Amino acid sequence: MGQYYNLFGQKVASQYLAMGVLGSLFGGVYLASGGSSKTPATPPINASSSDEADFIKKFLETSESTEKQAPAAAPAKH
Repeated sequence: MGQYYNLFGQKVASQYLAMGVLGSLFGGVYLASGGSSKTPATPPINASSSDEADFIKKFLETSESTEKQAPAAAPAKH
């Protein structure tokens, strides 16, 4: 009916080989791309006082919120 290959002493049809290759390919891609999506940890704040640490935290929060509101301008084309 179709082409048969001899693998390890067994006759295997070509359509089964094709399905095995495609299944392995798509299964490998699925497993490789399904990693955990952890948020990146921020580096520790080494402040000498609690006031300084609070200032740094507030500054980072305001800078992140302004970045989200106004995205960076596209570079000028020449």
